[in-house]
Amino acid sequence: MSKYLNLDIRKIHELLVEKKITPLDLVEEALKEIENNKDLNAFITINDKVREEASTLGEVDPDNLFFGIPIAVKDNIITKDIRTTCASHILDNFIPIYDATAIKKLKEAKMLIIGKANMDEFAMGSTSETSYFGAPLNPRDKTRATGGSSGGSAAAVAGGIVPFALGTDTGGSIRQPASYTGIVGMKPTYGRVSRYGLVAFASSLDAIGPMTRTVYENAALLNILVGEDEKDLTSVKKDKEDFTRLIGEKIAGMKIALPKYFISDIVDEEISKRIKEVISLLQKNGAIVDIIDMKYLDTAVNLYQIIAMAEASSNLARFDGVRYGFRANDVNDVDTMYAKTRGEGFGDEVKRRIMVGSYILSGENARIYYDKALKVRDDITKEFNRIFKDYDLIIGPTTTRVAPLLGTSKDDPHKAFMDDVLVIPVNMAGLPGLNVPIGTNSEDMPIGLHIIGKAFDEATIYRLASFIEEVKR
Repeated sequence: MSKYLNLDIRKIHELLVEKKITPLDLVEEALKEIENNKDLNAFITINDKVREEASTLGEVDPDNLFFGIPIAVKDNIITKDIRTTCASHILDNFIPIYDATAIKKLKEAKMLIIGKANMDEFAMGSTSETSYFGAPLNPRDKTRATGGSSGGSAAAVAGGIVPFALGTDTGGSIRQPASYTGIVGMKPTYGRVSRYGLVAFASSLDAIGPMTRTVYENAALLNILVGEDEKDLTSVKKDKEDFTRLIGEKIAGMKIALPKYFISDIVDEEISKRIKEVISLLQKNGAIVDIIDMKYLDTAVNLYQIIAMAEASSNLARFDGVRYGFRANDVNDVDTMYAKTRGEGFGDEVKRRIMVGSYILSGENARIYYDKALKVRDDITKEFNRIFKDYDLIIGPTTTRVAPLLGTSKDDPHKAFMDDVLVIPVNMAGLPGLNVPIGTNSEDMPIGLHIIGKAFDEATIYRLASFIEEVKR
C-alpha cells in the first residue's frame, strides 16, 4: 500500500511544500506500486525518464496543487518521446515527436507522466480485452474486466498505483470503467478539453477527461485540462472557472430528473435498488427528484454504431504502413503492403468496425444511414435540452450490470455495446457526465451513479457528486 500517494492531494501537496517528501519520492513509490501490481496489466509503457524529470522540477510551487504529482495517461493520447500504441500492434513501435495539448497542460502544471495506460485497441471495446497487450484486470476482483476503453487508467487509480489518470470517452469509455472499478470519472462537455493529440476514433464524439479517487480531485484536475486551443477548432472559448467552487454546498432545492429508461428492466436489480436508495437520500436532503419520460434514449446504441464506426473507418485510414508504425514484410507492391499491414496490424474488433464503417459511408449508404443518424442525434440533443429547461441535472445508473467476468463479452459485440447503453446518449448530445461510486452489490463489486449536466455546467455535477460521496463515505 502506498505511503504517500494514497493520501488526499491536499495532504500530499502540504508534505511537498514542507519538504518532508520530494516529487522523486512520489515517483519511486508509483514505480514500486506498478511493479507490485504488475498482474493488473494496467500499463503498456513506463516513462523511463520520469525519475530524471522528477529530480529537475525545481522548487515546489506552494500555489500549484499538482506540482510533482504522478499521473497515468491513456495510451491513445500523444506523448512526446514516450511510446504511444493505442494498444495496437500497428503502432507498437510508434514514438511521437510532439505532445497532445492535454499533455502540455499537465507538464505546465508540473505533473509527472508515470506511464501510458492499457486500453481497448484504438479505444474500440468496453472491457479493454481488445488490447494487443492483453486485458488489464479489475483491482476489486481480478477475474473481472475493468471496463473499457479506459480500462488501464481505471485499474491504475482503483489499484492505488497513482491517484490520477487521463482517460478518453467516445461512448462511455471513462464513466463505465470508473463505475466497474469504483472511482470517479468525468466526461467533460464536448469542446471543453482540446482533442489535439488524441488519436481520433470518432471525432464528433471523443473527449479527454480525468479519472480520480475523489470528486474534489476530479474537479481540480479538470481545472488544468480545459481551455480553447487554436490547434483544435472544436475547442470552445469559455471564461476561466474553478470547478471545485460548488463542492460542499447543500443540495436543497435542486431539481433532478430520472428517466424511466434508466431504471427499466435492462438494469440489474441490485443496481436499481442502490439508485432508489440514492433518490431517497436526495429527497430527504431537500432535493426534488422526478421520474420522467424521455425520448430517444433507446436509440442511442444504434446511432453510436453508425456514427462512431463511420468516423472510425475514415480516421483509421491513415494507418497504412507508409509513414509510421508497423509495416508488413514480404510485400512486392503497394496494394499488398496496405492489405497485409492493416490485416496483420489491426485486431479483430478494429477490423470489424472499419468494415462496417466503410460500408456505412459507401455510396448511397452515407445518406441512408449516416446522414439520418445525425438527424436523430440532433433530436436526442433537443430532448436533453427540453428536460434541462425544468431540471438542473439528470441521474441514473452508469451501467446496467457490475463488472463482467473476463471473457464473457469479448466475442459478443452486441453485449459489449449494451454495456454502454446508459452512457452513450451523453456523447451523442455532447454533454458532461460523471460517474460517482454509490456502494457495492452482494458480491462486493462497485456500483456507480451517472450524473448528467447541462452543457458547460460541470460545476453543478460536482456539487451533487460531492454530496453523495460525503454521505456514502
